[in-house]
Amino acid sequence: MRFLIVKGTKMTGTTRSSADLAPRRRRSLIRAWRRGMREMDLVLGGFADTYLDSLTEEELAAFEALLEVPDVTLLSWITGEATVKPPHDTPLFERIRATCRTSAV
Repeated sequence: MRFLIVKGTKMTGTTRSSADLAPRRRRSLIRAWRRGMREMDLVLGGFADTYLDSLTEEELAAFEALLEVPDVTLLSWITGEATVKPPHDTPLFERIRATCRTSAV
């Protein structure tokens, strides 16, 4: 399955400043870009760059919970190799997965 990295995408990290974010959202942005597995940096970091400042408190809590899941597990959920486990099977996770698919090569 090919959809995690868009051809021509720079792989240098965040494209947004965290200066305008509240401390909680700033921490989430940093954690999204410093996962350990580059594919998950791109997936979660890219999503955070675009949507983090507009997430509701409930969505932000769901995003923070996803940041606690190991990269290997998240990647298998994103690619559909494994079923997303509760409590992470949320509309927010589906938005993240859909964002990946629409950014596909």
